[in-house]
Amino acid sequence: MGVIESVNVGVERAILAKTGRSGIDKRPVDGAVAVGVPGAGRSGLADDPISDTEHHGGPDQAVYAYAREDLDEWAPVLGPLQAGAFGENLTTRGLDVTGARIGERWHVGDALVLQVTVPRIPCRTFAAWLDRQGWVKEFTTAGVPGAYLRVVEPGPVRAGDRVVVRRPDHDVTIGLAFRAVMTAPQLLPELLPALTQLPDDVRERVLRRLPTR
Repeated sequence: MGVIESVNVGVERAILAKTGRSGIDKRPVDGAVAVGVPGAGRSGLADDPISDTEHHGGPDQAVYAYAREDLDEWAPVLGPLQAGAFGENLTTRGLDVTGARIGERWHVGDALVLQVTVPRIPCRTFAAWLDRQGWVKEFTTAGVPGAYLRVVEPGPVRAGDRVVVRRPDHDVTIGLAFRAVMTAPQLLPELLPALTQLPDDVRERVLRRLPTR
């Protein structure tokens, strides 16, 4: 069982990105935040803006989670990182986010149910936010991407909420999916056991890699 260490909501600001603005600047908030299916220009969290709606957001990327343990692993490189530093909505503790299985469900607090979908793919906005040359390659090499989740049952989330995980009967993890998509496309067929739980674009990649008969 894990716990939500921090709930983080974005502040839209100018940034050197394609859209010129971003909500990647996530800051911890006190109290409960409503979580539901994303609306236009926002994530699944109330009042959490998304500027580049062409490449971010939508039902399969409603909520982004990153583990406190993984943030701490970056400290020797980036210095101490506060919750929300990677643009995550939920900073978790006690959850192996990289080892989370595609399709597993997180029962958060009393009502909220989230489902793991895909790993985070690093982009130029992320690099610009951290102001770090070569960050996309560095983040990709580390292979600790955090996880996007869709909203199965809406509800509130607050710091301190317990997270109970229900895992599907396969071994397709966020870490495996990240490697398959980013660095090792030969691994894409290994995502087949989780095919029905993958977003359409990843599902199509998997099917294209299957041998023809």
